[in-house]
Amino acid sequence: MKSRKGFQLAGVIIGIIVVVLIAIAAFVVIDGNNKATDFNNYDFYSIIEADSNNGNIGDHIKGNPEAPVLIYEYADYQCPGCASINPKVNKAIEESDGKLAVVYRNFLLSYHKNGTAAASAAEAANLQGYWKPYADKLFAEQAEWEYASATERSELFEKYFLEVTDGKGDLEQFKKDLASDRVSKKISFDMGIARRIDVPSTPAFYVDGQHIKWNEAGELEINGEHISWDTARSGDDFIKLLQEIVEVKTK
Repeated sequence: MKSRKGFQLAGVIIGIIVVVLIAIAAFVVIDGNNKATDFNNYDFYSIIEADSNNGNIGDHIKGNPEAPVLIYEYADYQCPGCASINPKVNKAIEESDGKLAVVYRNFLLSYHKNGTAAASAAEAANLQGYWKPYADKLFAEQAEWEYASATERSELFEKYFLEVTDGKGDLEQFKKDLASDRVSKKISFDMGIARRIDVPSTPAFYVDGQHIKWNEAGELEINGEHISWDTARSGDDFIKLLQEIVEVKTK
């Protein structure tokens, strides 16, 4: 009996150690090299190019990088709101005639068990030139992977990679890049920016340094003009808001 209890206790202790190690690993990915990075060298409201601090992975851009209107989005692939607004953002970009682009940055929420893994997968896909289709795939299939086990999640992420690359991507390299220092640095760097501008939640959108409150009343001042809304905006209403911002900024 004592022996059995001893084994049970040892199992509990090992389980606790594993959980702690996983938590530490997640913190390292999320916090990473932030303490060693001088963020004063960066303009958070302009496109940030690749350098050693972000793992030589620059900002991800949806739309025309030379667009006169840049919106900055901070999101978590496991965030339901981010998934629901993503196709609306894509539609607004497509309908803008090259006037609107969205700069995407990671802002991971600690309570999303698969959020860090999803962000790592998207960054790994990016290293082979497939960030946007992979990001869109993660949002579209969120319900399939958000509560998956580690094994199931890995299988799904690999399947998505093969699908978005039409079988042309290097799967083995993708799996290596998932756990690479480059990918963890990129995620850490994005998180460092988000913390310094006090991103409150996801998805969070910014224009000219101002927070666009996508799901509640708010106000912006663009080129001396005020854009305000009294009711919650989501879906097609959010597209109209982005279109209004583009119209005012490009007068």
